[in-house]
Amino acid sequence: MIRQDEIDILVDLSQHTGGNRLPVFARQPAPVQVSFAGYPESTGVDAIEYRISDRIVEDSAADRVSGNKEQVFLLDSFWCYDLGGMDIEVNALPAKENGRVTFGSLTHVCKINEPLLRLWARVLAQVGDSHLVLLGRAGSHRQGIWERLEREGVERQRVEFVEPRPHRMYLELYHRLDMVLDTLPYSGHTTSLDALWMGVPVVSLVGKTRVSRGGLSILTNLGVPELVAPTEDDYIKIAVQLAHDLPRLAELRATLRSRMEASVLTDAARFTQSIEAAYRAMWRRWCGEKVDA
Repeated sequence: MIRQDEIDILVDLSQHTGGNRLPVFARQPAPVQVSFAGYPESTGVDAIEYRISDRIVEDSAADRVSGNKEQVFLLDSFWCYDLGGMDIEVNALPAKENGRVTFGSLTHVCKINEPLLRLWARVLAQVGDSHLVLLGRAGSHRQGIWERLEREGVERQRVEFVEPRPHRMYLELYHRLDMVLDTLPYSGHTTSLDALWMGVPVVSLVGKTRVSRGGLSILTNLGVPELVAPTEDDYIKIAVQLAHDLPRLAELRATLRSRMEASVLTDAARFTQSIEAAYRAMWRRWCGEKVDA
């Protein structure tokens, strides 16, 4: 069908996630093939010559090393956030009403691992009576997370699980959170944007891979690079200091949405023009190669 429809540029949106079509791309059904949007990383498929990423995610010589010869086109931001028409207001800082700080991570539970739980436990240990809210369906993984945190000295009653829910109700969960603790080595991407849109700051730790630099890219583009930690100790320090500074938390809650609206993170026209320019450059290169041949 791709060949019959004479598709010029075929875009992979899945990479190695479930249900991908990489075997189709390996057969080279289109003259130009590019990977984008699933996550900022290479497919490793030689038939996919191009990849679209952003300048901050790729801002490391080590990250540029790839097993194939793909060319990377760099945008100002890998992400362009759209609330989808939902108008949900940012609420007041929950800590002022609850008398305690509530941390959270509403990303997929598969991103939570033992080293990360040890890191979160160190944060919770330094913020008295703080709570942690996690998103995840009922199952043995909940018990495993409770037990691991208990071994690190975090009482079970301080950790709450909430069920996945429709999008609007999911966004309203951020009304309960004062701060999001980012995951590692795969940082939050869309969920971090959701949190920031709802006025909830995200503390992120930079890793060595592209998928661990999503928080760096998003928070830098948002103008709050001080929320990005280069080391685990810095991650703990940033989160603890912010938890003890309620005026700063309140100020961030009141301004993060307007920061997003003024940033490249929501500039759909700029994002579209950058994508179009990348596609045009790929196509011109292919046409030039055909002429030279």
